[in-house]
Amino acid sequence: MPDRSPTIENPWQHLRQLTPARIALGRAGVSLPTDAQLDFQFAHAQARDAVHLPLDCAALAAELEKHDLSHLHLRSAATDRQIYLQRPDLGRRLDEASAATLDEHAGDGCDLALVIADGLSALAVQRHAAPMALKIAEQCQAEGWALGPITLVEQGRVAIADEIGQRLKARMVVILLGERPGLSSPDSLGLYFTWAPQVGRHDAQRNCISNIRPEGLSYNLAAHRLLYLMREASRRQLSGVQLKDEAEVPALEGEPRAGNFLLG
Repeated sequence: MPDRSPTIENPWQHLRQLTPARIALGRAGVSLPTDAQLDFQFAHAQARDAVHLPLDCAALAAELEKHDLSHLHLRSAATDRQIYLQRPDLGRRLDEASAATLDEHAGDGCDLALVIADGLSALAVQRHAAPMALKIAEQCQAEGWALGPITLVEQGRVAIADEIGQRLKARMVVILLGERPGLSSPDSLGLYFTWAPQVGRHDAQRNCISNIRPEGLSYNLAAHRLLYLMREASRRQLSGVQLKDEAEVPALEGEPRAGNFLLG
């Protein structure tokens, strides 16, 4: 008898070339093929590892120092990863030593406070935060905005940027942190922007730019969208749901042209 594969291929197989989504996996009887099942388990393990991987602040600081970007090393009130995952509220506030450090560096304030925190994927921060921070610093220089010291925060969540921005007397704050890992994106970086940061701000008062990574939204396009938000926030004195991202997407050099495969 001729050898036959037990896997029945899906007629949409060719569409897998256009997306990392798990479509057209085929089947073996009523089950997934072994390859697809093993790939799923591997992706799930990567996502779990991304959540628990510690942030290498020394390596990240070295990357920033290459570009003469000053920084401070801070910690949230969550003392370890287990507490961070169990007590989200503690990840939103600084510990006492970090708060005192910020107060010492506040000075006369700044236009932008830039925060880098591990979030739920230190892997994303390790890979993408430094080049994204450099893009933001270059934009600040071009716009004539004063950039405060970049703060590297261990066990930090989105809202910790509010306290940091408030203590640094910043007009605006941006936080880069790892997003919750997906099964096809364990290293997705998120960016949150807030005008007039202060403790107690809520999510509706922030703007989010997500999926920053080479396979998602490029550094150039993310920086372009952020610049639009920062300019409009400075003009209108607000951020969040009242500030829509209406930035025109330019044809940036080296960027792949976006298209819809359904339209040809």
